[in-house]
Amino acid sequence: MQRRNKPEVLAPAGNLRGLKTAVDYGADAVYCGGKAFGMRSAPKNLSLEDFEEGSRYAHEHGARVYVTCNVLPRNSEVEAIRDYLGQLKDTGVDALIVSDFGVMMTAREVAPELELHVSTQAGVTNYGAARAFYELGAKRVVLAREMDLQAVRDIRARIPEDMDIECFVHGAMCMAFSGRCLFSNYLTGRDGNHGECAQPCRWKYSIVEEKRPGQYFPIEQTENGAYLFNSQDMNMLEHIDDLIDSGATSLKIEGRSKSAYYIAAMTNAYKTAVNQYMVERGFEDAEGNEIKPFHDMVIRPGDPDFANAAPDNIEHNADKAFAGVPDAEDGQAAPQVNTVHCANIGNADDGNLSYHARSTRRKSNTAAEILPEGWHHAAVRPAPHVELPDWLKEEPYKVAHRDYSTGFYYPQRKVTQRTDRAGYFRSWLVVGEALSWSPDEGGRLTMMSRNKIEPGQQVEFLLAGEPPLAYIVPDSGLRDADGNPVAAINNPAHVFSIPCPHNVPANTAIRSRTKQATLKAE
Repeated sequence: MQRRNKPEVLAPAGNLRGLKTAVDYGADAVYCGGKAFGMRSAPKNLSLEDFEEGSRYAHEHGARVYVTCNVLPRNSEVEAIRDYLGQLKDTGVDALIVSDFGVMMTAREVAPELELHVSTQAGVTNYGAARAFYELGAKRVVLAREMDLQAVRDIRARIPEDMDIECFVHGAMCMAFSGRCLFSNYLTGRDGNHGECAQPCRWKYSIVEEKRPGQYFPIEQTENGAYLFNSQDMNMLEHIDDLIDSGATSLKIEGRSKSAYYIAAMTNAYKTAVNQYMVERGFEDAEGNEIKPFHDMVIRPGDPDFANAAPDNIEHNADKAFAGVPDAEDGQAAPQVNTVHCANIGNADDGNLSYHARSTRRKSNTAAEILPEGWHHAAVRPAPHVELPDWLKEEPYKVAHRDYSTGFYYPQRKVTQRTDRAGYFRSWLVVGEALSWSPDEGGRLTMMSRNKIEPGQQVEFLLAGEPPLAYIVPDSGLRDADGNPVAAINNPAHVFSIPCPHNVPANTAIRSRTKQATLKAE
């Protein structure tokens, strides 16, 4: 297929329905696992027949399909993986996501027509590793989640232009380095490196003294106990311009174990944000027609401005900017602060150098780095912040989520753990799914119910590429599948219809605030 010359929105899917949902809501590519050798065994995952159907569906809509084969295989699995890759190559999928060198070499041998993407499990944190994988045949590296934006820029500036960089932008994060963890193995015998993680990092922990059995003491002195390894979720939606400017070519949403609604909402949010980025940066018009070729904002070796982008010429004020920023409240993202940078980049005036990237000078996530003589950190060219509409910024809070953070992308405000709770915030729930719409009787929507819907209740239709459409359920006119009047829709997984003048497309998700969230808002 023709490769896209714009940032890719990469959505997750745990089954065929999730794959089609992602495509319907604008995903440029979908990643999913088969029945074996993927890092998520909890979802149903896809059969070979599912991959064939899913690939056809994706290609008809201009999207691609990537298959995860990123376990750390044991000796007994080597030949089985070879056979599996040989079967996958005939299903129409576009790429394999791998982490093991042996699997990578096997894939080159038995499925040479498939692209090779190096999983985050491989822990790529530098341009040397990325180059090595490229020489071994990799088209893409999925960077370690522990990277900050400056590290992304440094890698982008030092690898081949036709090599993709994939970065996580949304979803759950693991406390272990790039997901390589033995915690689940130790406590439950379930191998996290084979997709069987029991998530013991999310469990509640207390201390019990040997001679006082049954007396449990919270590790943190609160009535709620302590969740020691409970990482915040990632949410980079409002900062997507920083990441694209820094050289990310694919934006990856975590969540192969999540619902079709989650896939729809987050895919739609990030796709809409990318489209706005392309328009505001002048790469496309409002209809999506190309105005000029897409490029990131990274200053590379050989660029005229590269010599002036050294760290010594950059004033780094981010620590001061983030000082005193209040912590996030329950379910809300911590506020981010724009930082003004004054740098001698090209012939630009100082007034043109106030831009949205929080950090142009490397501040390591771990320790000070020793760099070779003559090294210059790749800075970014000044660019205005892409401000998203309010409705779009609210979308991450309309799916189940933990506390949000921006991961490790901004060293001044890194991801932390939530020690007093492990549950999700759920302010919205799915109440139905549109099946068909008819103009009869002024408009009638047939739907599959998921949760209770009552007259007078406000619902939202999640429309692809558009703001959600709010609608008040009428006081009358609700019917069951046989056309009989009903007072309310209160039987999940049943067909109902309601009066609705709006032509709502089939498969549209219908959602509503939870009663608790509604009462809190009031």
